[in-house]
Amino acid sequence: MLKLYGATSVSRAGIIEWYLKELGVDWEFIALDMKEKAEHKQADFLKINPMGKIPAIVDGDFKMSESGAILLYVAEKYGKMPDAIAQRGLIYQWVLFSNSTLYQGVLVEENREKQMAQILTALNQTLAQQPYLIGEEFSVADVAVGSILGFAVSMLNLDFSGYPAVSAYIEKLVKRPAYKETLGKVPA
Repeated sequence: MLKLYGATSVSRAGIIEWYLKELGVDWEFIALDMKEKAEHKQADFLKINPMGKIPAIVDGDFKMSESGAILLYVAEKYGKMPDAIAQRGLIYQWVLFSNSTLYQGVLVEENREKQMAQILTALNQTLAQQPYLIGEEFSVADVAVGSILGFAVSMLNLDFSGYPAVSAYIEKLVKRPAYKETLGKVPA
């Protein structure tokens, strides 16, 4: 059984939890006390991720960290990646966009003024043409991007009302049962 390592507090492991729930996959959550016990810096966990960061997974003998990479691994393992290389490329693009461009341009306060409008305008154009990032179907790309956007709205109280397609997209994602059970539990 896949083991997901996260924190006893809010962490990016919630993104992986959301996707695993969407897929209906059984997994075990291993909560690390990072504040008081620094369990992420202990020898046992450093064998899993020498960087001492979460999330991380153990799947049999396989170990992996980095939320975007874990999302893509889970999508591959459970057959949720499209067969067409172009469609797969779009999924890779959006997952990497989430962990780099979107994260840096929206969540990092000193970058917002210069980057957020351009990022959200482009995202709004895409979502005005289709319900999900890859088209008609919800995918791992939506988990990656939606988790960042949901955090920006619920935790940072950012106002995306000037981007109606983005706002509608976030509203649609946060209503998903798996989102509510995982990231939706985060206090606003």
